[in-house]
Parts: sequence; C-alpha cells; structure tokens
Amino acid sequence: MSTPQPNAQSVPLSRAINIAADENDVIATCAKRNVPISAIETLHSGGTRVVMNNITDTQIIAKVYGRKVITSAVKRTPSRLMRG
Repeated sequence: MSTPQPNAQSVPLSRAINIAADENDVIATCAKRNVPISAIETLHSGGTRVVMNNITDTQIIAKVYGRKVITSAVKRTPSRLMRG
C-alpha cells in the first residue's frame, strides 16, 4: 500500500507566499504566531506577498489563511527602478 502524497498546493515549497489579505493583517497574524517575516510587500494585483525565514513558518501561515492563499499568478510592484 502506498503512502498518499500531499498535493502541490497544500505544502509550500518556497519561503514566499501570496495571501489575499492586507499587509497589516498579515503582520499581525505572523506576530500572533511568533513567525518572523523576512520581507513583505503589497501586491499590485491585490493582497500581500510575504517571505518567511523558513518553509516551516510558511506552512504555518498557509494553514492559517487556508483559501486566502493565492495560488494563481500575481502582479508584483517593481521595487527598483530600471536603468536604461
């Protein structure tokens, strides 16, 4: 008998996660669970992109937000000006 494998959406493979919530809500949620944030930004397409220090912390936050985790492509706001 084989062991069932989790689907790709249930286990984040990155320290970054996109969430359909505003930045202040994500910061408060992480603080409440003692999950440090490495980087955070508001997404141009709506929501927040947050980077944790490790995948375990990302999994904790993904579980908290459940269906609010954005799995589709998002539009990020450029953080640096391009030189030309």
